[in-house]
Amino acid sequence: MEEQSPENVEPMDASARAELRHSQDRILEPSALRALAHPLRVKIYDILSQYGPQTASSLAERLGESSGSTSYHLRALAKHDLIREATDRGTGRERWWERPIGGVSFGSPAAMTTPAGRAATQVVMNEFLRNRNEQLLDFVNRGIGAEDEMWQDGTLVSTATARLTPEQSKELALKIMALIDEAVDNHRNQTGENVRPVTIRADVFPLPKIGD
Repeated sequence: MEEQSPENVEPMDASARAELRHSQDRILEPSALRALAHPLRVKIYDILSQYGPQTASSLAERLGESSGSTSYHLRALAKHDLIREATDRGTGRERWWERPIGGVSFGSPAAMTTPAGRAATQVVMNEFLRNRNEQLLDFVNRGIGAEDEMWQDGTLVSTATARLTPEQSKELALKIMALIDEAVDNHRNQTGENVRPVTIRADVFPLPKIGD
């Protein structure tokens, strides 16, 4: 059997790379979902995802909680490897925490087999989407006039409808994921003037059938 030389190997397109990459995302096991299924823990997890490493004190200040409360919830999240200690930060007086790099899926098939697992999944998804929607509404109510023109030009809030098959919907989702992955990989740790965290939203889902 003849082996293909590297130059003869067909390169994967962006959609195929995105599908392969996200097939390796961590699917949260039921115990981790139950640990995350608390409104404050979802907010903590979200802040670490969006703003990077934090301490119990910085989270407490941001969330209006005591540092004892945020410290307790941080330890609960760390117990299930949802977050980890950022050992390269701090002076030893206060621990820093970070969310590990990598995709995470809340849609655990194992969790959906039990009432407790389904309830935990619903809490996590509801709180996650509630936080994201609050951020979007805050930007719309505050940011349209408050942000400078340069940021307004770099903003997209858009919705559209297309009539697709499941296969076409998957193809579109993979293309969007590939674009997002490229931006995250290229700019994950970027610093400098005018650099801010930017949330990137992507929703592709079927509408209810008429009459449902």
